[in-house]
Amino acid sequence: MATVNASVGDLTAGGAADSKQQEAVKGEEEVVSKEEEEDDDDDDDDEEDEEQGEEGEGEEEEQEEQQEPEGDDGGQHSTSDSEGLSEQLEVIFDKHGAQRRRASLTPGSKQSRPKNNRQTTSCFVHSLLEARSKYNPSTANPDDDLHKPADKNNQAEASQGPQHTQSRLLTKKQLSDMAFGIRELSKKLGRIRLMLKVRNVFLLTKAHDQKLIQYTRNVAQWLLQQKDADGNQYTVWVEETMKDNKSFGVDALYSQDESYRERLKFWTTELCKKKPHLFEICLALGGDGTVLYASWLFQRIVPPVMSFALGSLGFLTKFDYGHYEETLTRAFRDGLTVSLRLRFEATIMRSTKKDNEDDQHSRDLVDELIGNGADDASTHLPGGTHNILNDIVMDRGPSATMSSIEMFGDEEHFTTVQADGVCVATPTGSTAYNLAAGGSLCHPDNPVILVTAIAPHTLSFRPIILPDTIVLRIGVPYDARASCWASFDGKERCELTPGDYVTISASRFPFPSVLPLDRRSEDWVDSISRTLNWNNRQRQKAFDDGGKTGGGGQ
Repeated sequence: MATVNASVGDLTAGGAADSKQQEAVKGEEEVVSKEEEEDDDDDDDDEEDEEQGEEGEGEEEEQEEQQEPEGDDGGQHSTSDSEGLSEQLEVIFDKHGAQRRRASLTPGSKQSRPKNNRQTTSCFVHSLLEARSKYNPSTANPDDDLHKPADKNNQAEASQGPQHTQSRLLTKKQLSDMAFGIRELSKKLGRIRLMLKVRNVFLLTKAHDQKLIQYTRNVAQWLLQQKDADGNQYTVWVEETMKDNKSFGVDALYSQDESYRERLKFWTTELCKKKPHLFEICLALGGDGTVLYASWLFQRIVPPVMSFALGSLGFLTKFDYGHYEETLTRAFRDGLTVSLRLRFEATIMRSTKKDNEDDQHSRDLVDELIGNGADDASTHLPGGTHNILNDIVMDRGPSATMSSIEMFGDEEHFTTVQADGVCVATPTGSTAYNLAAGGSLCHPDNPVILVTAIAPHTLSFRPIILPDTIVLRIGVPYDARASCWASFDGKERCELTPGDYVTISASRFPFPSVLPLDRRSEDWVDSISRTLNWNNRQRQKAFDDGGKTGGGGQ
């Protein structure tokens, strides 16, 4: 297996493991850089300036070949330069290309070359998923369905502060290119070994389980005692609640070594939200719920998550806690392999109320989303966005009345769901609520969206599997008898009143899961066999023909 030094600032979306892959990625970067230079021209630049920039491209490429590192001997990431990058890293597309490109990731900074002036961060995922903080939709052709935003774009959203371009506002082509880029990157990451320059280790423990506090202390103490190959010591981050937890014993740790006071730190949910780039790796101690909590804490950028099994099932926990010392030593010394798991971006869209009550009841959700009112952005306002790893569930909540839910895909009205609810799951979440509702099991590498009705009041509503390039919208019609309730990975449960809907699309921020070096994706089949007893049946006995070797049975 090839090895890539993940501290190199110029790691590209391809994550190439050998010289041929690096040359291919470098060639694509040259194409991307040419497009970036054209985008970076001021509005008052004339065409002559652009032509001069293109003529000088050859010299810039020659300089780049001299400046870019080869192999594993590149420059290191600068964490201090990344303080302002907590929100602008995302997977994007090449909006100029007429065809899908082999790697559709472009750097987010709009600075001219040389590229070693770009800001980088300490986590290799940040370098691989660089993107612009905004996309200018004015370049799209509104008359082309492939270049038309999939959902309503209300300017009020900008008042919420600096944001990335949400997946629901991408065009069909842009969303397709973005999803394709994530899949290509995940394939390449699965074939290489990444050498992390670990300085800050994030420890996450199963919530509400006091028995695991001692396990957390053991890992934290061991990490504080270790040094990397260069003799540098690690900084360990534990949850702020550990500060006053007697089982964890902060004061006892401080008494062992005075340097622990500087290297044992405490994280909060706000820190995870504002500075996710601070951590090079996350160690999750618990079960699948702990891994989901890691996804919830890091709503955008997610550090690579190495999960140790201390829970119940263990679809997502790949490592044995009993061997954590050998596992971490090998990972920090020999590198690790990462798989990118698809996440969904779910945006709640709230219906704006009409002054006249009669007008409110006469409204039609189908017309407002795909009919004559589709271009009227004033009908709905965004009410919050979540990136989820498992599923979005919309159900009847405390109401005794069956739910009525409208389902849309892109510009098409799929159906009206009359059931207790509907579950929209990622491939990772296919073994969770989706499974309990009768949905299909799905390998996590599949680029799909799973839609399963919960107790449908019909004989014909079978679960369906949709491509991850679709923008799904599920909402409560205005004539519904009762509201629905939505939850996102089992959290942030909220009421959806008639007229509200949820937009679901592939997220720009995938979930990087660390895999064992000696095992691959076939572990998924082993996990469903081990935890769910998939196809577990006593083997059928052979016929006993009494010693006869020929002839047919009677």
